[in-house]
Amino acid sequence: MTAEALNFGPGFRWGVSTSAYQIEGAVTEGGRGPSTWDTFCAEPGRILNGDTGVVACDHYHRYAEDVALMRDLGVDSYRFSFAWPRIQPSGKGPGNAAGLDFYDRLIDTLLGAGIQPVPTLFHWDTPQPLEDEGGWQNRDICGWFADYAGILAARFADRVPLWITINEPMVLTLMGYSLGAHAPGRELLFDALPVAHHQLLAHGRAVQALRAAGATNVGIASNHAPTWPASDSVEDKEAAGLYDNLINWLFADPVLLGTYPSGFEAAMPGPVEDDLAVISSPLDFFGINHYAPVSVGAATGQADTAATDGILLPPGLPFEPRALEGYPQTDFGWPIVPSAFGEILRIFKDRYGDRLPPIFITENGCSFAEPVDDQRRIEYLDGYLRSLKQAIDDGIDVRGYFQWSLLDNFEWAAGFSQRFGLVHVDFDSQVRTPKASYHWFRDVIAQSRG
Repeated sequence: MTAEALNFGPGFRWGVSTSAYQIEGAVTEGGRGPSTWDTFCAEPGRILNGDTGVVACDHYHRYAEDVALMRDLGVDSYRFSFAWPRIQPSGKGPGNAAGLDFYDRLIDTLLGAGIQPVPTLFHWDTPQPLEDEGGWQNRDICGWFADYAGILAARFADRVPLWITINEPMVLTLMGYSLGAHAPGRELLFDALPVAHHQLLAHGRAVQALRAAGATNVGIASNHAPTWPASDSVEDKEAAGLYDNLINWLFADPVLLGTYPSGFEAAMPGPVEDDLAVISSPLDFFGINHYAPVSVGAATGQADTAATDGILLPPGLPFEPRALEGYPQTDFGWPIVPSAFGEILRIFKDRYGDRLPPIFITENGCSFAEPVDDQRRIEYLDGYLRSLKQAIDDGIDVRGYFQWSLLDNFEWAAGFSQRFGLVHVDFDSQVRTPKASYHWFRDVIAQSRG
């Protein structure tokens, strides 16, 4: 496929995304403390094939090589995450000099290559000492996170043009604390709702701390997708509506409207009304991570695990995701539905109107196993970018697109079994090889710049 008709204009921001635990490795170097993911990976049976992020892509030592790949790709922005335990090994106290120095080197190398750094403060790697004190179930973490944000802004605000507070608070809530499929492995079901509230409050307090330290252009990266009822039955529509509120609007309404969806506020801890005033601190942009729509029906007790990334849902839930039939799939089993990309953007515009700030697509991508000639990834990106372009042409204010991901990496509970990268990584030798999609994406970026 050619890049024809994918001209987004010269002002559009193009980038790639990664996260610290998925690529950095060096988990005991430079004063880094343990994270919940280090602990989780060490527990037998948690991660496919017993994989860990101990080495991952060795980005900690090879960041200059990776920046060179980005420079040759032509991106103008790089979304990465700070590792909280590398900055504050215990999650509290002064910043760790060696950790701050590493990100100094990374940021300066990016700027030297003409690439703007777009860091995320938190991408799920909670310092283990904080988890030992209750982690995201403990309201005190909101203050600790604000302190952490202040340390980073004081060091880097002079060189960082865009800041992202938290990545996908829904996933940590659902997968980490509700279902136990991700670190820290709790199985609290609906009792995990305070985790959602504390992440959102931590986000709001971090926004304030970042601005107080001189940071500008602050947002969040939240994952969203259309929820489709499995049928036209009243039961399936009600189940899909509950799921939609729980997965989408529980995490967007408080940030953009200062309210929770109906029925959820009573489940949240603390002075909720006061907290919502902090959670809804004005943003400069809203980051949307999007991969695939979800089909949901009323619970039958026979949920298709293919629709839940292989996770066995506990009994008693009032809804269950259903497999979407009739669509091609990625190697992760996610349906490929380009039209759903534009659909979720239109839903946001309709739901929030003038309250919606400019949007960045902070993640979008796919897992395919082909080591170099990954034509299926090109087809995927072509379809999704065309859907995005149509949404922009229809008047939705999207300012940039960050592809997930630059590198094949450690894919959480799936270990190294899923490859999302534009660049193939041999995890034994650490040799990087750009794939066909890398060269195709480079052409798309070049065409948009004219």
